[in-house]
Amino acid sequence: LLVKMNKHLDKVQNDWLSLSNYEKATLAIVLNRFGRKTGAEKILQSFKETSAIDETLGMYWLTNNSGYHWYQTPIETHVMIMRAFREITPNENMLEAMKIWLLKQKQNRHWPTSKSTTEAINELIENPKWSNVYDKTSVTIGNQKISADKLLKTKAEAKTGYIKMIWEANEIKPEMAKISIQNKSDVPAFGGVYWQYYETLNNIKAADESVLTVKKEFYVKLNSSSEPVLQKVDTSRPLEVGAIITVRLVIESEEDIDFIHLEDMRASCFETVNVLSGYKNQSNLGYYMSTKDEATHFFFDKIKRGTYVLEYDVKVNNAGEFTNGITTIQSIYAPEFAHHTKGIRVLAKDN
Repeated sequence: LLVKMNKHLDKVQNDWLSLSNYEKATLAIVLNRFGRKTGAEKILQSFKETSAIDETLGMYWLTNNSGYHWYQTPIETHVMIMRAFREITPNENMLEAMKIWLLKQKQNRHWPTSKSTTEAINELIENPKWSNVYDKTSVTIGNQKISADKLLKTKAEAKTGYIKMIWEANEIKPEMAKISIQNKSDVPAFGGVYWQYYETLNNIKAADESVLTVKKEFYVKLNSSSEPVLQKVDTSRPLEVGAIITVRLVIESEEDIDFIHLEDMRASCFETVNVLSGYKNQSNLGYYMSTKDEATHFFFDKIKRGTYVLEYDVKVNNAGEFTNGITTIQSIYAPEFAHHTKGIRVLAKDN
């Protein structure tokens, strides 16, 4: 039996380059436990050379993608690679960099299965230093210092450390726009800061550039001998009643993000051409579109990194001056990932 096992290990060790990342990491652990440390270290050296290292994303592998096979699960594959390094050539700095990638997958996405969730959590709690993040992190808003450790014991959500603070309008001061965060622990941590307030729609300015952005443009659809032609609208000039307007929404995402809601507010002079809600696909992006009286809503299960263009038609049905409102895109579970356009006024006149 031992001879057969060694013969099988010899064969797999010689063909390890053809294996997936998950299988390579598993093989490295097996080889190390059977006294073949040289072969195991060779595999780990390959992982080092093919890794990507980023200050924000940590250490990860571009080839670690989802697939139909059991060994094509990004979270579990990443954890298996971490275990191989931890067992064979432990390097705390490298392991911490790998943990950052795991956390980032949870920040604006979701761990897809219960197995991947338990595997990820098991790796994250391996280092007891992570428990010191809360009591060694301080947040200062303006001149007010907030102790995360103090709030953790009183108002913060158990274990996650989520803290929510609300101020009334008369409590908001200009200096509160300056926020300082200090992490004096030995490990990295991430969080998000966002604020919500009421403002006249016409006075809203476009949000600053962020990881997730949206832009809105209007085009008049003109008939031609072959196919309709789109002419960009100058919002300072009135539209004619009866005109068909194509609303173009340009979405840009610098990261893969799950569970996104886009709300496109609509002037009362616009009536949607297609009022039926349903699932649609444009620009290789699937979404559910829901038409309401004051806005059109788009719901995305996932938006991958890239640029996408969505379009839908409305008809000008009233003359006058109208507030079109803004277009807002936001992660449902990570509200800090958000962006909105500026407020727009729309003029319309009779033919």
